[in-house]
Order: sequence, then C-alpha cells, then structure tokens
Amino acid sequence: MNEPLSRAFFARDALTVAPALLGKTLLHGQTGGIIVETEAYVGPGDRACHAYGGKRTKRTEPLFGEAGHAYVYLIYGMYCCLNVVTGDPGQPQCVLIRALHPALGTELMARRRNGRPEKELCRGPGKLCQALEIGRELNMRDMTVGDFVILDGEDIPEDRIVHTARIGIDYAGPDRDNLWRFTIKGDPWVSR
Repeated sequence: MNEPLSRAFFARDALTVAPALLGKTLLHGQTGGIIVETEAYVGPGDRACHAYGGKRTKRTEPLFGEAGHAYVYLIYGMYCCLNVVTGDPGQPQCVLIRALHPALGTELMARRRNGRPEKELCRGPGKLCQALEIGRELNMRDMTVGDFVILDGEDIPEDRIVHTARIGIDYAGPDRDNLWRFTIKGDPWVSR
C-alpha cells in the first residue's frame, strides 16, 4: 500500500492541492476509496469559504491551523463533510473531498449506507462520510499519520482533469462561478 501524503503536499494553496488529490486514496480504518472529485476553498477572499472575510469561530478554527488536518462539519444539521486544510497556518484554505471510487471495505460501506448499490456509496460529500464513518469526532485530526489518512496514488495528467463550478454555493455571489471543482474526466464515480 502507498505511503500517506506528507504535510508538505498539503502545505500549498488549495487550488494546487485540489486537482493534485485526484487519484489519491482516502482511507479510514478498514474502508477507503480513490478520490475522483474535489473542490477548493481559498480563504478570506472566497465568499464560499467558511472563513470568508477572515471569520474565525470555534467551527472554523481548524481552517487556521496546520495543513494536512481534517476540517469536518455538519451540513443541513445531519450530514458530515470532509475537508483537508491546505496552505500556511493562519491563512484559511481547504479542499472538500466530494466523491470517491470505493476501493476498500465496500461491503462494510454498503452496510453503513443501508445497502445502497456500489455506485451510490461515495458519490457526494455526505455519502462518502457516511460510508467511511467519518464524523465530527475526526475534526482537526492529523491526516498525515494513523488510520485516517490520504495515501499517495496515481498522478492524474492535466488533460484528464475537468474544471467546473463548485456545487451548492449559490449564496457566494460571483465566486459561485469560479471553476474550482475538479473531477477526473469521464469517471463514473463523480457526483451528479
């Protein structure tokens, strides 16, 4: 199995890290999958970022910390989303992991997702967190060591990476149109 990505990998801006994560493997315990879709959130100037305008709260505190740590939060009061912190401490940026190609522990993931078909296990940020049992207790966890990590993997060439607008951020004004969502071209595991 490949080694976990280093802190230096994550200690770059979110727009560099987001496409570079495609082809890498997210692992939590006995379950994991290949990352096929990400979104970049680039800090205080990005209206879609939780730290827009430098907003620093108990919820957003992980974004201001060291690269390579998890930022896990609830949406709609019920679904967790996993982001990995990027860039330099104090400069809040992150990458949302949006979809995976299930690769390890698919039977366990299916049980956690109430018997959903394999194609539906990890197609969306809330679904993948449920399938891999990623909850708020993992918020601020160092993702460069242990059993909750992102492992090195395939480097996806630029001509296989699709840049589109991020999903579900209509509130973000002109930032909603930034092409900061990254997917692997033609991959059947990408959401929507």
